[in-house]
Amino acid sequence: MIDNAQFDYVIVGSGAGGGPLAANLAKAGFKVLLMEAGGDEDSLNYSVPGFNGLSTEDETYRWDYYVRHYADQAQQERDPKFVPSQDGVLYPRASTLGGCTAHNALITVYPSNSDWDRIAEITGDESWNAASMRKYYEKLERCEYLSPAEVIATGHGSSGWLVTEKSDTSGSPQDWQLQTTLQYAVGVANQAHTMGPINPLLDPNTRKVAEEGREGYLTIPLATADHARNGPREFIRQVAAQFPENLTIWTGVYVTRILFADGDDNVAVGVEYLAGRNLYRADPSSGVRCKVTEPTSGKVHVTREVILACGTFNTPQLLMLSGIGPKEHLAEHGISARVNLPGVGRNLQDRYEVGVVFEMDSDWTVNADATFGDDPDFDAALAQWQATRTGVYTSSGSALAFLKRSSPDQPDPDLFVFALAAHFQGYFPRYFSHFEPVRNRFTWAVLKAHTRNTAGEVKLKSADPFDRPYVNFHYFEEGNDTDGRDIAAVVEAVGFARSMMNGSPYVTREVLPGPDIQGNEALTQWVRDQAWGHHCSCTCKIGGSDDPEAVLDGDFRVRGTRNLRVVDASVFPHIPGTFIVLPIYMISEKAATVIIAEARGAVASSEDLMPSTVPATNSSARGGIL
Repeated sequence: MIDNAQFDYVIVGSGAGGGPLAANLAKAGFKVLLMEAGGDEDSLNYSVPGFNGLSTEDETYRWDYYVRHYADQAQQERDPKFVPSQDGVLYPRASTLGGCTAHNALITVYPSNSDWDRIAEITGDESWNAASMRKYYEKLERCEYLSPAEVIATGHGSSGWLVTEKSDTSGSPQDWQLQTTLQYAVGVANQAHTMGPINPLLDPNTRKVAEEGREGYLTIPLATADHARNGPREFIRQVAAQFPENLTIWTGVYVTRILFADGDDNVAVGVEYLAGRNLYRADPSSGVRCKVTEPTSGKVHVTREVILACGTFNTPQLLMLSGIGPKEHLAEHGISARVNLPGVGRNLQDRYEVGVVFEMDSDWTVNADATFGDDPDFDAALAQWQATRTGVYTSSGSALAFLKRSSPDQPDPDLFVFALAAHFQGYFPRYFSHFEPVRNRFTWAVLKAHTRNTAGEVKLKSADPFDRPYVNFHYFEEGNDTDGRDIAAVVEAVGFARSMMNGSPYVTREVLPGPDIQGNEALTQWVRDQAWGHHCSCTCKIGGSDDPEAVLDGDFRVRGTRNLRVVDASVFPHIPGTFIVLPIYMISEKAATVIIAEARGAVASSEDLMPSTVPATNSSARGGIL
């Protein structure tokens, strides 16, 4: 590494926001340095869709945060996932090229149009409206599960960097128990809840579904190419190979501070970093060092901008360590406030999730050959995936899902309820390894979207850049959803899931919530005790100039500074859609358009200033219900 090297842009973090942004700026001809704290190692845990649970336990990628859901200790300890020694609940994150896109469940679902229109209203900037933002989705996607004519007719993309497919479980062992269970659920949902197919293609991402806020059942689009994980990592590598003079990638570098020019203008000019692995204390291997691996310090400067894409926890942490944040809180840790921005680290939001779990009559046969090992000689499902890219490992685990309103007055569907042939009740150490051997469990995973609670917070524990921050989501009554609509929606979804299993021929018993948890009061308390999330967002929100809590303007610039932006999940004022990764990809594409336009002295346009796409082909293969 060259100390004090000159780049146009330094981007800190290679995940869903920073990775595509770096690639797009490099393609546009700018010299970009992309800095990633983790490495760039490949593995089966990364590539195989069915191994996404294992990827969250892989120490090569893992950063373990422990977060609180409540300040109330007694209520916090009611959660069976609470780890007393860590004073929190496990919140898996990934530190590697591609960030958390390296270990997510690959689910790629379009957000609601209202998510974008709301930002347009807040900022007064119509480039944020739903029609304008749809163009970014069409640009970045390469849809491979529809025919070319269907792609055009339904508003998908055909030549972007993100390939989307649906699982191909052909060749898997026939599982009448699973097929019957899913068909029974569809029948109940249709007859008792008028929940038919979301559209003839079972696709949640068509333009009409977003425009009309449709409800119904669907099969889930996945971010896979040839049924292997694809995302920012592949895009970054492709662009770096094509434009090596424009895109420089540094892995194993942890940024500790933003550098500013002398004077009162708060002009960002670079970053300070340490080069070394396993430095951050969320890393399970942190503190294991010797003289050979002793980190080295450095600084790097830019000619244009510093862009933070460190994620919802680490972006506000880095801003605060650099003197940008709530003045009083910074003073508690001996940090002088360069810019007093009270909103940094506030407004933390997430989905609420619970698992409604049932015991089945017998073990599943669909995954009977799957050992989740790394040797195809001892894992027939892995051998099939490697040879033909078919079988149970082409799926991230769910064959069927429902988009549903929790109540008729909801403007958009706010529940995503999806089926898993496994036991899943949230995250705790070794959660996947603990439940994987149990092969006779079925879970309806409930996800509450468009949550109303905005009272979570990320705060510094110290001025040490390697300390994990304090994270508290302040769930339910501790938050500002004063009328309790969030928790009522989750309770309603639990009832919906139960109804689809009531009388199902292969169900032997309900494991969670369990037969003893009945009635609204008991179910509400069970949700308080069990709920979790893994789509943290909104801690550096975009807002209008009249909002004292706004951290960014509508062009991602940090207020009170120059040449400093944020492009990651923290920018949203309100948590968007059902699964957050696709909205982050979309704001990354928008940020590229805005930044390129500014650099060229032009007016940003989502039509004629977006970086060019890469050639692609389509296939007509479709996924379906098992």
